[in-house]
Amino acid sequence: MKIAVARYRIGAPVDFDAFAGRQRQELGAAAAAGARIAVLPEYLSLELAATFDADIQRDLAASLAAIQRYRQPWLQLFAGLARELDMHVVAGTFLLDTGHGRYRNRCDWLTPHGTHLWQDKLQLTGFEQASGVIEAGDVLKVFEIDGIRAGVAVCYDSEFPLPVRAQYEAGARLLVVPSCTDTEAGATRVRVGCLARALENRMFVAQSVTAGMAGWSPALDVNTGEATVYAPMDRGFPDDGVLARTADGQPWALAELDFAAFEASRAHAQVANDRDWPGQWRPPLQRAVVSPG
Repeated sequence: MKIAVARYRIGAPVDFDAFAGRQRQELGAAAAAGARIAVLPEYLSLELAATFDADIQRDLAASLAAIQRYRQPWLQLFAGLARELDMHVVAGTFLLDTGHGRYRNRCDWLTPHGTHLWQDKLQLTGFEQASGVIEAGDVLKVFEIDGIRAGVAVCYDSEFPLPVRAQYEAGARLLVVPSCTDTEAGATRVRVGCLARALENRMFVAQSVTAGMAGWSPALDVNTGEATVYAPMDRGFPDDGVLARTADGQPWALAELDFAAFEASRAHAQVANDRDWPGQWRPPLQRAVVSPG
């Protein structure tokens, strides 16, 4: 199974048709390269705020309210592309109105068979908390797709081991991470989180990112990082855990994920973090002993 993760340069579409045309072009390129799964980045829906006047663009709450009119066209667009391209489309995230002026950061996963799956972001960043209008999700999911199980960790969620561990224990062997970071430190945090989740759970992790500048948006103003597909740092995989990464402005990082070989490789792995995980819960390790110096 080939996966494509986007390094998506934020633009300023003049209307929804322009946005849709770009998605068709970008995803068509991923499909032509053989991708069975294509992953777009977090906050992709906020690119649509560019279709409104400057007062709305500059105001996060107003932007979130305005883009709700695109919710059904958004789902129809990506569901249609998933069917037409015979490809799973992870459509980044849409900030979805849940009522009373509150929004959830929802990752939509559209399958080529017409199914709509979704996972809300569970942990809020400082920016999201300070907004006063974005709320955390409360359901953790694992999806059955093409004979494997996959989970989604939206950006900051990838930095928390226990929910991802619960997804692994529910059978997930692929973790998809749509992300958006505006500093090098933020990009590093998500990268390190992805590497750690790949190592401790022995799973593939696929991270998409936003790129470029969008000074008109308080959420998409600056964007950093490279789209990357990670694997455990063990026999049969790259020493740095990187299967594929964008460079020189490439829009997609593509990697072949051989899940059968992946499972077989467990028998001769150098380490077994996934199987040794319960060792952390031994009673002597539950509380540290303070020794006087």
